[in-house]
Amino acid sequence: MTLMLLCCTIAAMAQYARINDIPYSTDPDAYAQERCKLDVYYPTDIKDAPVVVWFHGGGLEAGNKHIDPELQNCGLVVVSVNYRLLPKATIDQCIDDAAAAVAWTFKNIQQYNGSPSKIFVTGHSAGGYLTDMIGLDKKWLAKYDIDADSIAALIPFSGQVITHYNVRKLQGLTPFQPTIDQYAPLTFCRPDAPPIVIISGDRELELYGRYEEQAYFWRLLKMVGHKDVTLYEMQGYNHGEMAHPAYHILKNTIKRLTKTN
Repeated sequence: MTLMLLCCTIAAMAQYARINDIPYSTDPDAYAQERCKLDVYYPTDIKDAPVVVWFHGGGLEAGNKHIDPELQNCGLVVVSVNYRLLPKATIDQCIDDAAAAVAWTFKNIQQYNGSPSKIFVTGHSAGGYLTDMIGLDKKWLAKYDIDADSIAALIPFSGQVITHYNVRKLQGLTPFQPTIDQYAPLTFCRPDAPPIVIISGDRELELYGRYEEQAYFWRLLKMVGHKDVTLYEMQGYNHGEMAHPAYHILKNTIKRLTKTN
């Protein structure tokens, strides 16, 4: 307990800096130039810190990058990402932007005192969906010469794992007409993926049966032989509210996998 308190005190005493609106994409598209920017929040006096890449929610149609207070002043480098949005962009462009941002992080994060071997990819709702897509379907990061299995862990907060409902809307379907295709993380469940921590809101309060999707996601990963996958249900919290307690699980997962206190 004394060691844990000492480590928390050291993290709290660390100095932090923030750089906003760093371009991460070379796509010449005007909308890419507008949206493909990220913020980096980092400790200035800690080397090789764990890194959190955060994708915001908003149904792939809305939202903006932000750095939650829960991720500040705790010894982490945080990369918060904007990406192109539907319907102005295609779903391929949304996912490609997420991959480009993670690739940028692998290639540049040492400049911000982060460790390329401790990059944790996460996000809420649509951000959780993007987390799973680029972490499980290896082609997205391979385009940028990054092996998806180099990610330290995937930690989606209430991410859709069937084809995203706003992708289905563009196909003329409703949220209650599920499909599983090349835009569904479930399609790419594999035993050799990075550690995965799946976090859901209360099954009675979640969006469009999201808990049941995630329970099947967990089960399918176990059935294909994945060795480090965990499912949490945030009872009493709805789709939007579940992010607050989920940050605690995110930080504990980072501690577990980096063996820090």
